[in-house]
Amino acid sequence: MSAPDAVAKTGAIAGRVLRQIRGNRRFSVAMLVIPIAILFLLKVVFDALGVPAPAQRRFAVLGVAYLIHFVAFLLTALVVVGERVQGTLGRIFIAGYRRGEIVAGYLVSYTVFATIQGIVVLAVAYGLFDLGYDAGELAQIFVVVWLLAVFMMALGILVSSTARNEVQVIPFVPAILVPALFLSGMVVDVDRLPIWAQVLARFTPLYYAVEVFGGFFSAGSIVSDVGSFLLLPALALVVFGLATATLREER
Repeated sequence: MSAPDAVAKTGAIAGRVLRQIRGNRRFSVAMLVIPIAILFLLKVVFDALGVPAPAQRRFAVLGVAYLIHFVAFLLTALVVVGERVQGTLGRIFIAGYRRGEIVAGYLVSYTVFATIQGIVVLAVAYGLFDLGYDAGELAQIFVVVWLLAVFMMALGILVSSTARNEVQVIPFVPAILVPALFLSGMVVDVDRLPIWAQVLARFTPLYYAVEVFGGFFSAGSIVSDVGSFLLLPALALVVFGLATATLREER
């Protein structure tokens, strides 16, 4: 199949999913409102505890990354499983679409949604926590959040291949996202954890995002830790390949 045909099919999948997301307004609004509500509660708690403003701003950036990557995983996994249960995925396969085109189409559509969500949530965090970053610095923060979201969307598609319905996706949420929180360095420095936990931390994309943000906070650049920065897209490509290889029309 020619590259233009593959691109056209990927675009067709992406357009259909975007229309579906836009049509489900309650779900779409919830995916935007919930992270904002959590940020607001986080601000209230920080103020009540007397957390200094610099520490609040630092954690707010990390919090935005965590919330966006959480929602990206949940949205993708649930919707792809729903498509399989409803038979939509099967009809796409029958129509002659290849796995790579389907997975790429899903990723493109969810990336559009994650981009909008990331801009909105980061804008709210900017005002709520008085981040004070200039446009260039905000763009750097957004790039890291965006790369993290893309990784988690690919992971959501991969996880969906192991579930028969939406309910079976739920156990993966705490199994993947809660350990990521504690092993990423957001709560405690990874170097203070046991060796086995430090090893596990290297398998969580949030760890590399936190490492990148650490360089950003200290040096003002997300590429000051270029190794961690490059690992985010590299790992996303690996998971994309696994998601493509394991995608099935039914489970």
